[in-house]
Amino acid sequence: MVRDKEEEDLQPAPEVSGSDTLSETLAELDNFLDIPLTISAELGRTKVSVRDLLALQVGSVIELKKLVGEPMEIYINGLVTARGEVVVVNERFGVRVTDVIDPLEIIRSSV
Repeated sequence: MVRDKEEEDLQPAPEVSGSDTLSETLAELDNFLDIPLTISAELGRTKVSVRDLLALQVGSVIELKKLVGEPMEIYINGLVTARGEVVVVNERFGVRVTDVIDPLEIIRSSV
């Protein structure tokens, strides 16, 4: 039996339960969970001349253009995505996230 297009359009859409949609979404999301990302935190930056760079010795101090207590930038794959503060946990440095940048702002700044 051949159905015409109008008859097909009148057929009700197959029902999809919320749990089916959620499980499909979670299965799709699971594909992204193992993608490796590079996270880095920048304490500060400065510019120095080659002369000053060559004059550095053990114990030299390089002054950064960042104030004490000012948040540091957290980069994911080279894009600033958050800001945080330096912490020490079990004698290791870490970064406590204090601000997450809006994803739309990240996209705008990368274009």
